[in-house]
This record gives sequence, structure tokens and C-alpha cells, in this order.
Amino acid sequence: MILFPAIDLKNGQCVRLEQGDMARATVFNLDPAAQAKSFAAQGFEYLHVVDLDGAFAGKPMNAQAVEAMLKVVSMPVQLGGGIRDLKTIEAWLSEGISRVIIGTAAVRDPALVKDAARKFPGRVAVGLDARDGKVAVEGWAESSQVTALEIAQRFEDAGVAAIIFTDIARDGLLKGINWDATIALADAISIPVIASGGLASIDDVKTLLSPRAAKLEGAIAGRALYDGRLDPAQALALIGKAKAA
Repeated sequence: MILFPAIDLKNGQCVRLEQGDMARATVFNLDPAAQAKSFAAQGFEYLHVVDLDGAFAGKPMNAQAVEAMLKVVSMPVQLGGGIRDLKTIEAWLSEGISRVIIGTAAVRDPALVKDAARKFPGRVAVGLDARDGKVAVEGWAESSQVTALEIAQRFEDAGVAAIIFTDIARDGLLKGINWDATIALADAISIPVIASGGLASIDDVKTLLSPRAAKLEGAIAGRALYDGRLDPAQALALIGKAKAA
């Protein structure tokens, strides 16, 4: 079970959005590399990074900040945002990114995901961000007409490493993860699922470690870490104890 600390990049800075709205961004650190280093020092084992500008532009926009992070941490990093073709996937993986996250292209170009997952086993994840059950694309600016489950099922035998499922309505609002929808998705597919959007407190970490969430690979923590509602030492100690049991 992995707790992924999140770094969202906008204009080279570390920010958190509310419900994916670029106009509702709070800057938490002007230096993403320093933030990554801080998460590593706290004992986290896997970093989750999103290039928000890239998600809207359809191409990497915060490469400098990502490269700076890769220089200062040795833990694996998964990266999403603006990854829409094989060339970009190859470039990031060769830079040292452990796992790329494909979102919009997973809806619009499923063949890309399948090709990449075949070419880079274990290093391609799919990001499914749902609003009212339907997957949103283009940095959440547009809604599609397909459900997260329908998209996930397309990749059942493709070798995708994980599905990162976000409930947009809860993202950045500290309302708690939508466990029912996340666990229902995990139970319906064989691909590991990572919970995202709204992790608010140690109670969410306890739910993550409960038997009903056993199929999940982990959860992503963002705003709760930045504003002090979630104590990293307490959360990681709980996870460590669960792993040792």
C-alpha cells in the first residue's frame, strides 16, 4: 500500500487546485524540487507529479521543474499531464520518470496506451478523472460521455500498471476520498487502482488500510499534506505497521 504525496505544477510552481479549476490555485511552494526533497526526507517512497499546464496545452510545459525534481530525489516518480504521444512517453521514461500517466489520450487514443504499455511494461498508468461518473479530459476542461469503468475495461489485458481514479468533485476540497466509487472500480477490474481526490485526514489512511480497500494499490495525498491536516509521520507509521502485520 503506497501513499503518494502529490506535486501539481503550474507556471513552474507547486500548487493545489480546487476541483481542477486553474483559477482556484493555491501556491504552496515556489520551488518544486525543494518540495520533492522534503517529501523524500519525510519518508515517502513514491512521488506523484502532475504538469497542470501540460494537461491543458496537450504537451509538457513544466519540464524544467520536473527535471529539477528528478535530480534531487532517488525515489520513483510517476508523472501525468500533457502526455499524448509515444515520443513524449519515451522522452520522460528516458529522463528518469518511473511511470507515465496517460489521461486524455486514454479516452481519445486507446491504441497509444496499449502500444506504450506493450513497449514499456509496468511503466504506463492511466489517469481517469470522473465528474458525475463520466471521464473528463483536456485538463478536466471537457467532459466525455464514457464512464471510468468503460475506459478501464478497454485496458484490461494491455499491461497497464495502474489506474489512477480521481473524483473531480472532491479534489482539493478535503472532503474525503470517494471510497465507494473507487473500491467499486477496483473490484470490477483486474488492474490495480490508486485512489485520488479529496484525501482529508488520517481517517482516509485508515480506510485505505481496511479490508474493503485491499485491492487498491494506494492513494494520493495533496492538500491535506500541505496544510497540515495529515501528519506524514503518523500516516507512514500506520502504513508501515500494516505492511509488517
